[in-house]
Amino acid sequence: MAQEISPLSGLFKNGAERLALLGKHHHALMKGYVDGFIDETAFSDQTLKKLIAARIVYRPDEQQPLRLRPLVSDLIASMVADESRRQINADVAEKLEQIRNKVQAWRDAYYKGDYSIAERQMQRLTELVHDLSGQFEEAIDSLWHRLNNDFGFVSSLNEKINENARAQNQVRRLLDGLDLIVFHELIEFAENNSSLRKLLVSQLQLRVSLHHSSLLAVQQRLVDLMAKFRQQQSRTLLVANMAAFLRQHPQYQPASYPERREVPDVFNIMASLSLQASISLDRPVDRQAMAEMLLVLPRASVMPPPVPKSAGSVIPPIDEEVAARQVALKMDVEDFYVFAAGQSGPVSALHYLAENHLN
Repeated sequence: MAQEISPLSGLFKNGAERLALLGKHHHALMKGYVDGFIDETAFSDQTLKKLIAARIVYRPDEQQPLRLRPLVSDLIASMVADESRRQINADVAEKLEQIRNKVQAWRDAYYKGDYSIAERQMQRLTELVHDLSGQFEEAIDSLWHRLNNDFGFVSSLNEKINENARAQNQVRRLLDGLDLIVFHELIEFAENNSSLRKLLVSQLQLRVSLHHSSLLAVQQRLVDLMAKFRQQQSRTLLVANMAAFLRQHPQYQPASYPERREVPDVFNIMASLSLQASISLDRPVDRQAMAEMLLVLPRASVMPPPVPKSAGSVIPPIDEEVAARQVALKMDVEDFYVFAAGQSGPVSALHYLAENHLN
């Protein structure tokens, strides 16, 4: 059993007090996050000293106003998904080195019989593995926010290309970070311990597979958005150029394009209309008009063929040449079967046909 953390311990007490400071002065601190500096008039001198001592705010220079600590700003940016300040760390080498050190520390404590220390090291190792996976989840979440917000509201093509390149570079860094996780090495670290294998191999491998799938979906979304934007940009450019042309030539009158021999491709994109009509039989008021229209329609005069008075059975004439060919073919087939019956091996009909010069 891990030793229960006492509420009166120094670590617990300091952490609770500093979290209470953040909650108590949340409005002024959030305003400082938005403005970029802290309004010192919103706090008393004693409160400012507590905030500085708690490493929540600091003064970069004597002439500079108080500002939030970078870690506090990063925490707020991550919670509110502020992509303008959100920092994503795709380098996992340091995190993997910490995992290796914790595995070695757990192994040393376990083999020495210090099971309480080993359990504490296992808890820290579990936190590191979850932090490593959460680091990629945070980065992928940031990418999706950028795609749905910044990328979707860029006005010019150059800005869209720059934003796309930035997102692609971040995806590439994340993929490089995932490639640093070598599961063969983690399997060697885990050895035969089931807890380590479940933590370092099974769970982490599942999360890495999900991250790969998410990054693939992000890349597909980037390509789709870029293609859609180029299509919209081409239509917008066409309308903008046409509007500029009309401003330069206010007396311009469009010609009748259907009357031209060669219609420009940009106008000749509509499929032809196939007009169809049918009589509405469920409207009694139109029956009289329909009857008058049917009466004036020209009638096709079709003369039926004359039927003979006595029609006997018709026997088609037999062509003598065709009959002779059929008799010759029958005789040739019989000769072939007689020849095949006298042979000991297989016989080819095509070979027999070629040797006897048959038709």
